[in-house]
Amino acid sequence: MLVYKYWNTGKVSDLSTIERAEVLVASPGRNFVTLRLTTSDGVTGLGDATLNGRELAVASYLRDHVVPLLIGRDPARIEDTWQYLYRGAYWRRGPVTMTAIAAVDTALWDIKGKVAGLPVYQLLGGRSRDGVLVYSHASGTDVPSLLDDVARFRDEGYRAIRAQAAVPEIGGSYGVRRGAVYEPAATSLPDEQPWSTEAYLDFAPAYLEAVRETHGFGFHLLHDVHHRLTPIEAARFGKRVEDCRLFWMEDPTPAENQEAFRLIRQHTTTPVAVGENLSSIWDVQHLITEQLIDYVRTTVVHAGGITHLRRIFDLAALYQVRTGSHGATDLSPITLAAAVHLDLAVPNFGIQEYMPHVPETMEVFRGGVSFADGMLHPSEEPGLGVDYDDDAAARFPYEPRYLPVARRLDGSVHDW
Repeated sequence: MLVYKYWNTGKVSDLSTIERAEVLVASPGRNFVTLRLTTSDGVTGLGDATLNGRELAVASYLRDHVVPLLIGRDPARIEDTWQYLYRGAYWRRGPVTMTAIAAVDTALWDIKGKVAGLPVYQLLGGRSRDGVLVYSHASGTDVPSLLDDVARFRDEGYRAIRAQAAVPEIGGSYGVRRGAVYEPAATSLPDEQPWSTEAYLDFAPAYLEAVRETHGFGFHLLHDVHHRLTPIEAARFGKRVEDCRLFWMEDPTPAENQEAFRLIRQHTTTPVAVGENLSSIWDVQHLITEQLIDYVRTTVVHAGGITHLRRIFDLAALYQVRTGSHGATDLSPITLAAAVHLDLAVPNFGIQEYMPHVPETMEVFRGGVSFADGMLHPSEEPGLGVDYDDDAAARFPYEPRYLPVARRLDGSVHDW
């Protein structure tokens, strides 16, 4: 485990201040970057700073450029600190900057909850619902194994399930487990995976139809295209699967060209979810205000923390766009806990992605959320309800990992 520590060498005032900041890097099952802030009163707060495949970039940004600015600041001034870090940097937005700001923001909300003696959702206005509807990931190397996996998740009580299956012509696809757990990030150099849009468009609708024919319509069915299609291909796909009544098709085309979603919108009624790789309200503003999407998938750790994500969700509510935050295991239990606290409070919540973390991860990150009857529930402990075990983290040193690269059958690089 890598640990970078900063602390206050002298008394600033009689008010509580941030006295120590630690950037913690460990790999309990996969790489996580964690920011721990400690106040002069001894209260600690945790923030997730993980950017899958680029973790050390955020660790360096925090260590070299952000943490020195925090020492001596009032931890209660969350909004002021957010504006200070965002506007004061001049170089704004982007995943590294927004992930670093998110770590600070989340840690400050954790501290505020502990000082108030309340779980964070109470500070956000209290419950808007009794629990947080979640979906998890069923996958298979072929259609029969996918159908078995869907049955397993239904037996475990999930009310919403994402379905992905390997495309026979290319021997794989996005979102398919290769072992007991899904882990796309590989060691050494990136894994290069073959891709055929034509084979996918022929096969994916058929296996989604098979899921409905086998398991019926008594649960929500989701599918992740993962940026692989052009706008017209995405429109064709969405039209083709309308009878499956998908809860959503996720990231049907890359979100950089946001007007492309207007074409998709014109040709299909399949709901669209976008935003896990977008990091600010300005990145999603056009998609939301033009009602080009149905669900916004920005998440706490990559969109500036609880403070900024709440702004995004509030904007979305004005246009009847619901939330559906990214929540795979490349985000630490700190982010999952923060997301559930926010999900519980906002009126336009839609669904929360949920992949249970492996036991090694939970040895380091203690507490958090609980799953029951298809929903997640936050801890009622003050703050976020997550603790960090340094002794456990020391057993899991950082391991360089890269996300895969997709290549078409002609050898050219494609969107992964």
